[in-house]
Amino acid sequence: MQATSAAEDYLKAIYHLATEGESVTTSTIARRLGVSAPSVSAMVKRLEAGKLVVRRGEGGLVLTAGGERQALRVVRRHRLLETFLAEVVGVPWDEVHDEAEVLEHSLSDRLEERIDALLGHPAHDPHGDPIPPRSGPHDERWADPLTAAPTGARFRIERVSDRDPDALRYLAGIGLRPGVLVDVGARAPFGGPLWVTVDGAEHALGTQLTNLLHGAVARAAKKPTRRTR
Repeated sequence: MQATSAAEDYLKAIYHLATEGESVTTSTIARRLGVSAPSVSAMVKRLEAGKLVVRRGEGGLVLTAGGERQALRVVRRHRLLETFLAEVVGVPWDEVHDEAEVLEHSLSDRLEERIDALLGHPAHDPHGDPIPPRSGPHDERWADPLTAAPTGARFRIERVSDRDPDALRYLAGIGLRPGVLVDVGARAPFGGPLWVTVDGAEHALGTQLTNLLHGAVARAAKKPTRRTR
């Protein structure tokens, strides 16, 4: 079955939910796409009939090999478009996601390859998301969130979730992007913010923001210094 634009949106949503470790059910798909549960049920039946998804366990959905190929095809185009819009057109990184959502379904194979070549065959989009190759294996695994970094460590940001444009705008404003090194400071008690230092400037980040930033410890934790204010 060759997926329609609407079906591609569902396949991509199922792929993202699964790779982010969330359950793939009618309700989670509905929340991700902002549609009603009956609409999801109707589309899932079409995807099952087309042998693109199957049900497993407690009603969870899993992409078939064919379904995953089509999902990755859309993910590749989406991330290439985000990169093109950011690097060539100059669209801010908090806006490229919505623009790519519109364009990804109409991009031809020939234009996709020309964009890829023009960009120098990038491996990641502006948010650090890996761009699937046209063929061959693809690794979508997420690194640890900044939330899990120990106090005193230096943390390298590799990937930033792009689902909240307002959060992306704020993070960019304080210099938090893929490739940036962050010094992890003290965490305030009782659910308080995590203090981090970026280019010599100190910022307090709540859990909502630290969970969006993923990467790896670049330097082992050191003994924390006492904060004075």
